[in-house]
Amino acid sequence: MQLPCLISARQIAAVILAGTLTTSGWAQQQSQSAVPAKPEAPQPQQFRLKDYSKPRSHFPNPLGPYLPRNVSPPNLANTPRIEQLMQNGKLMLSMDDAIALAMENNLDIAIARYNLNIADTDILLANAGQATRGVNTGVVQGTPGGGVGGIGGTSTSGSQGGGAGGTTTGAGGAGTGSSGLVTSTLGVGSSIPSFDPILTGTLQVDHANSPTASAFAGVPVIQQNTGTANFFYQQGFHWGTNLTVGLNNDRITTNQPFTTLSPTLNSNFRFTLTQPLLQGFGLLPTTRFIRIAKNNREISDVAFRLQVITTVNQVENIYWDLVNAYENVKVQQESLALAQKTLADNKKQVQIGTLAPIEVVRAQSVVATDQQTLIVAQTNLQLQQLLIKNALSRTLVDPVLAVAEVIPTSAMQIPANESVVPTEELINDALSHRAELAESRIDLTNRDLNNKSAKNALLPSLGLFAYYGGTGLGGSFNPNARVCNPPAVTTFCTEPSAVPPSKSVGNTLGQMFDSTAPDKGVGLSLTIPLRNRAAQANQVRAELEYRQSQMRLQQLENQVRIEVRNAQFAVQQNRASVAAGQAAVELARQSLDAEQKKYALGASTTTLVLQAQRDLAQAESNLVSATSTYEKSRVELDRTTGLTLDHNGILVADAERGQVTKMPAVPYVAPRQEVQPGVNPNQQPGQPPQTQQPQTQTPQPMQQPSAEPPQQQAPPPEPQMSQPQTQDQPKQ
Repeated sequence: MQLPCLISARQIAAVILAGTLTTSGWAQQQSQSAVPAKPEAPQPQQFRLKDYSKPRSHFPNPLGPYLPRNVSPPNLANTPRIEQLMQNGKLMLSMDDAIALAMENNLDIAIARYNLNIADTDILLANAGQATRGVNTGVVQGTPGGGVGGIGGTSTSGSQGGGAGGTTTGAGGAGTGSSGLVTSTLGVGSSIPSFDPILTGTLQVDHANSPTASAFAGVPVIQQNTGTANFFYQQGFHWGTNLTVGLNNDRITTNQPFTTLSPTLNSNFRFTLTQPLLQGFGLLPTTRFIRIAKNNREISDVAFRLQVITTVNQVENIYWDLVNAYENVKVQQESLALAQKTLADNKKQVQIGTLAPIEVVRAQSVVATDQQTLIVAQTNLQLQQLLIKNALSRTLVDPVLAVAEVIPTSAMQIPANESVVPTEELINDALSHRAELAESRIDLTNRDLNNKSAKNALLPSLGLFAYYGGTGLGGSFNPNARVCNPPAVTTFCTEPSAVPPSKSVGNTLGQMFDSTAPDKGVGLSLTIPLRNRAAQANQVRAELEYRQSQMRLQQLENQVRIEVRNAQFAVQQNRASVAAGQAAVELARQSLDAEQKKYALGASTTTLVLQAQRDLAQAESNLVSATSTYEKSRVELDRTTGLTLDHNGILVADAERGQVTKMPAVPYVAPRQEVQPGVNPNQQPGQPPQTQQPQTQTPQPMQQPSAEPPQQQAPPPEPQMSQPQTQDQPKQ
């Protein structure tokens, strides 16, 4: 009797234990799920280029061609590359990183990227037999800095086009006004049939009551019911052939006794082919818009390549402006530190009576002037940082990026020996690589097509047409009709033997194709405009525009030749300026050292020492400016020869996707060497700098060339944006 009790107790204990384990396991799962998941690394954003030249098919969705295509809204967020370059709230930026960020985030490139898909829609439109709308082929220059928008160089107002997306409309990048080539005759010619089949149908039911006073009507009110089912098919072909097929069907019932059939079935069809023999004959006049649209798509590719080149050149110039401003701040900091030390020394000597008090006033004036120069240099650096952040991002709303300081980690590298390339070789490179010339040549091809089409439009319109049709009649004998029954009914009646048999709809439709009542023929249609002035005007204007385009192409080639020579001269001149600047810095440094030694021995004056300090600061500033100008001249030489993308290792496909898969490799750029500025690196803006020894060593913006590409190194300390002080410093 105790065994059942023992078994039940064990079962109860097992159930309690299982419940406890289940509860604890559930709690453990809850605690694990409560731990926040590790955030995934941000994925690079990519602009997906779709081929809008291909239409939607009826398969597998029959309603596909009639549904709208949705274009994704623009992504205005910056790519994750910016976050990867942020260190301690500062954007550590190299030249290669700057170009990569521009290809992913620059709004000029993002705007021009849409032109590729817009050109695809023109191909789709032309394949349907419609006139094209043209493409945007200009360069978007809405990013300030680097000489654009009057910031950082010569103003280029008017460079931004007024077309859609801020671009210039017109084939080949030519303007559409009095100062450029007009394109009003591009695409003139004979009419083009619709290459898309068109199916038209009409279904109608009608009930009509018509009172009549005629004795021959048989009834005072004629009642008629009509059902209509008509269909029409039309399609054009590339040879100018036009095909039309019409099918008409009626079913009529009436109460008139004099109508033999009620209901009456009427069916007829006509198949017609029309072929132009003069105007509009051949593939060229009919497919001219298709050819022009495909050529414009090539122009869009070339124009986008030109946009990438222009943006890369602008970003390089902005970057060198930033490096120039960065180096200039350090130069002005060193100059101010020297002036402050001289002021402190003068105060010491005035106190012991070995120097006139006016020398202290003179040193204070120099310190105030250097303070003003430093403030100008610091604000200019802040402006250049803002410009490059705007050029490399889609939005500045990000609070981290908005306040981040940009530290350039690449330095200017002057080659030991300047490579001498023959001018003719540079010109040949430019003539084969310049995007503007490629656009003009493709545009010339379009105008040649347009010229031939305009000549064809001068001919009269002569069309050969042939048709075949048939008619069918069916129905049932009218129950209201009068049947002859002598002697009662002998007039206006139908003999019993003449009563037609009933014919169904199938029999009626069959009569159209069994030659029961055929309708066929062939003919010519001729239209001759007697004066033909409109066609003459279009043909002459098209010919004039073609010749004008030839002259424009020659003008561009001449302009390219001059630009290449000018860029080559600029490189030589600026290289000489760098050498002269280096010699001037060395002279100013030795002169200052000599004046300081003579001043220590009592053989010089404070005025001469201050003058030597100013000469050194000016020489260092001139050297930094000369080096920056030299680097910009090399950028301009690459632009004029059309080799910017090749020399920098840039893939146009990466710019089209907005995702860099291959990092650019800009030549003549090296990692920056650490150069300590003349103030405390940890100093906050608004705080007085600590007393330091002045540094007379000039910044080294120029690096020797290396056999291998430079590797990323630790960034230099950033020059501090602070107000200098005038406190005394002990003389060393």
